[in-house]
Amino acid sequence: MHSKPALRIGLIGTGFMGKSHVFGITVAERVFDLPYRLELACIADVSESLARRAAETFDFSGWTDDWRTMIDDPEIDLVDITAPNAFHKEMALAAIAAGKHVYCEKPLAPSAEDAAEMAAAAQAGGVKTQVGFNYLCNPMFTCAREMITAGELGEIRCYRGVHAEDYMSDPESPWTWRHDPAGGGALSDLGSHALATAEFLAGPVVQVLGDSFTVIRERPDGQGGTRKVEVDDVTRASLRFENGATGSVEANWIATGRKMQHEFEVYGSKGALAFSQERFSELRFYSMNDPTGRQGFRTIVAGPEHAPYGRFCVAPGHQLGFNDLKAIEVQGFVEAIAGSRPEPFGFAAGQRIQLLVDRIHDSARDHGWVDVA
Repeated sequence: MHSKPALRIGLIGTGFMGKSHVFGITVAERVFDLPYRLELACIADVSESLARRAAETFDFSGWTDDWRTMIDDPEIDLVDITAPNAFHKEMALAAIAAGKHVYCEKPLAPSAEDAAEMAAAAQAGGVKTQVGFNYLCNPMFTCAREMITAGELGEIRCYRGVHAEDYMSDPESPWTWRHDPAGGGALSDLGSHALATAEFLAGPVVQVLGDSFTVIRERPDGQGGTRKVEVDDVTRASLRFENGATGSVEANWIATGRKMQHEFEVYGSKGALAFSQERFSELRFYSMNDPTGRQGFRTIVAGPEHAPYGRFCVAPGHQLGFNDLKAIEVQGFVEAIAGSRPEPFGFAAGQRIQLLVDRIHDSARDHGWVDVA
């Protein structure tokens, strides 16, 4: 007999992120003492065959090729959206109108205005929301922020961040929904992570100066021709933070050889921190308090002391993975639904990141510094 109430989940999308969400949900229920039983109730995709196959593979109770039907189902409590970016707004607003909690992959929407509408609807509807910025769930990120907050780095002066991959580096790879202006381009797809990390560690950004490039201007359209690319392949932005620090971020999806270069460096008056997603469970720390001749970056290795690492593994240095971060993200969201904590990264937070993206694009177009209002 089950002692916990059920939280019935409907998932839209069965691709890379859909699978990651399923893994995160499944692991979270087994790793954490959650306030609900998580039930994989229904999965939706664009065709009957895809939806049925995914339901069988991931053990969903039901499936559909019409996401609207799933949202209208009174038995569904939480709608999980992993469809392409251009569909997020329509799906999320429909789910909110139906009284469902919403878990949506980033970026929240193609524009800050759309994201603001979604955030306002969620607040008015009294539902809980979560945007998929699971890199922020890395215990090493939490450790870094704790060290910064505690003053171990002193006054924060400079920040550098980058998110670079190479999945668009081949000019013969076809035009996809990611190349549609509604898809967002490299800054929205990858830079949103870099910007979320920057504000997570260094605080609010107040001004931006952007520079965007479309390097591969045409791509095969899959029908023997080509299609014009109108979004950025690379965007770099200078940042000015509220605390007086300055910094930069780079978003790049044509970085040949890079599979997951999500990195940050934070420089303070007393020390520095450095992190690379390619060394997922390590944080590098430099302290000016070390004696002369003994100074240098040392490695902090993730272990059970860095919650919730110990929930996954009792041995330090054995590392977590991408889907484990999804499980941590799910934990935070489910606890927010239960009312035991605030939303970890709700639609209002997602709106904030999209505002930064839009302002950087504005700056790149107008060739000047732009205030982040």
